Formats: sequence, C-alpha cells, structure tokens
Amino acid sequence: MANPQKRVSIVDIARQLGLSVSTVSRALAGHKDISEATKVRVRQLAQELNYLPNHMAAALRKGHSKTLGVIVPHIKGYFFPAVMNGIEKVASQAGFNVVLCQSNEDLQREQRNIETLLAAQVEGILVSLSATTEGQLQHFEQARHSGTPLVFFDRVPDWPNSTAVILDDFQGAYRAVTHLIEQGCTRIAHLAGPQHLNTSRNRYRGYAEALQAHGIPVEEELVYALPALNNESGRAGMEQLLRLPTRPDGVFAAYAIPTIGALEVLEEKSLRVPQDVAIACFSNDPFTNMTRPRLTAVDQRAEQMGETAVRLLLQLLKRGPEYTPPHIILKPELLIRESSLHLPRQAQPVQPAPEGIGTIE
Repeated sequence: MANPQKRVSIVDIARQLGLSVSTVSRALAGHKDISEATKVRVRQLAQELNYLPNHMAAALRKGHSKTLGVIVPHIKGYFFPAVMNGIEKVASQAGFNVVLCQSNEDLQREQRNIETLLAAQVEGILVSLSATTEGQLQHFEQARHSGTPLVFFDRVPDWPNSTAVILDDFQGAYRAVTHLIEQGCTRIAHLAGPQHLNTSRNRYRGYAEALQAHGIPVEEELVYALPALNNESGRAGMEQLLRLPTRPDGVFAAYAIPTIGALEVLEEKSLRVPQDVAIACFSNDPFTNMTRPRLTAVDQRAEQMGETAVRLLLQLLKRGPEYTPPHIILKPELLIRESSLHLPRQAQPVQPAPEGIGTIE
C-alpha cells in the first residue's frame, strides 16, 4: 500500500508491475505501441495508488513550463483581483497556468517573488510595482538577463525598453477635477498617493492642470500626501484639511480606500456630501456604488488591463526578445454619482483634457 505522505511516481508503478518506466509512461499516455492489456494493468494500479501525473515536470522536460508568474502589491479590494480575473481568463485560453505572488507593498518581498518565479521556470512574468519599489530595479534586470519576458501593468517603472499596460491616469484625474469645477467647486483638495508611482504622479498632474486650465491656482495646503493607501490615511488627510482656515468644498482622492476614511470624518463633523464637500475618486471599486451617497469614481478598466497585459506577454513569447511592443494606454471612464453632484443631473458633460496637455509617463 502506498505511503499517503509520499507522492506516487511512475517509478513506483513500474517497480510494482515489473515494467520499465518508459513503458508505464507510454501506457499512461495511451501510445499505440503498448498492448491494451498492459494499458489496463498500468491504469488500474495508477488508480489504486492515487497516482497524479506531474504535468509541470513533463512540460519542463519539453522546455516549456506553460506557466506565467504574476506579482501584485496585494489582492485586497477590487482592482487587483479584477486584473487577475482578466489575466487568468486569457492565460487559460492560451493553455497557460498562472502563479500569483503578493509583494504586500514591500520591495524585499517583491525581490523574493522574482527569485521564486525564476526558480519555478515560469515562461514570463507580469508585474505591478509595490509602493516601496523606488528606483531599485535590479531584480527585474535579473529576470531580463535570464531571458524571462516581463510585462508591467498599472504601476510601472521608469525603465528603458520595458513593456507595459497602463491607464491614462492623467486624463481620468483631469476629467474628475473638471467635473468638480463644473459643479461649482472652487477650492478642491487632493488626497495624493506616493509620487514615485506613475499612477499617483499622473493623477496629481491631472488634478493640477485641470485647476490651472480653469484659472484656479494649485495651493500646497490643499494637497495631502497619503502616507499609506488605506482608510486611516484618508481619515488623517480629511482631518488635516478641515483644520485649514478655509476648508475645501471639493476633494479629489487618488485612490478609493482612503476616500472611505475621508467620508467617515465628514460624517462625524456633520458635513454633508456633496452639499458641503463634493467628492470624486479613483477607482471604481464595487463599494463606491454602495456608499451613501454613492461615490463619483474613475473606472480603471481593471479586467481589460489584465487581459491586455497577458496578450502582450504572449506576443513577447511568440516573437522573441528582439520584439519590444510599445506601452498600451487604456482610456478611463468617469462615472458620475451623487457624491459630486451639486447641480442637477442635466449638467453639461465633462470635457476631456485638451490634446497634447500632459503626457503619460
């Protein structure tokens, strides 16, 4: 009887039946040069021993693991799980398995993730940077030197010849802030993310250029740098903004989770949304449609981003290392809800940023 703690191998089956390993392997594969009687014996014993074929080992023997690695900062909230759904859908259709790693917003863990995936001989890696990966890209150089293709998405490095899928964060922020201005807001605060991240940087630029385009100065006191992308940081930011001699009448938040903390503070201070303070945010997490009032939000095309990133990676695998596709930039959508509506719903539609204003980095 097989030891339940030990995985049964083809060698175990061959030994018990007095057959060669190659004969057992071909019998399990249904090769025509193996007699039907031998196939039956091999399959019966394999079933009795609970034998499970090691597809990974077989693929590696052929030189292909048929596995892709993915590194995300976390799988909390909506955005990254939705991206993963898009990744797994397209990868599965192409016959690939997916191994998921979380950096938990930690550079060292991200570095270990790369080492783990390279050791597992994945055929390519999809990455969204951790919040603490600031200019330290040696681990990605290691992957590149190993010949493993890399595709970045959402949070991407400033790295020559990299391949990435990003959202037009600048345009999304510009439209959200323009909408707040059209609703009558003249003193709009910004809950800003870490500026070394391309997402945060481009959202700040969209905020600043929308104000300037409408003759409103950017005031440093109205920009709060979130120390972390969580509820507590949103609370701290809103409390600081409300201590100003003249409080803001609008808030644009670069991320959705801190917005909840900001809403909690406004409710505790008996300030109404949107009548006293109008709010818009990135991104369109499901909870933004469940708050009261519902939150105006920029949709990040999460599932489409995952699907597009995998297709890019599959192109790299097919065409080889000489092929470097350009960045793909997805267009955001502003979903206008009650949290920002000072005016009736028939207010004029939000205009996009003028052509050539700002660039995607």
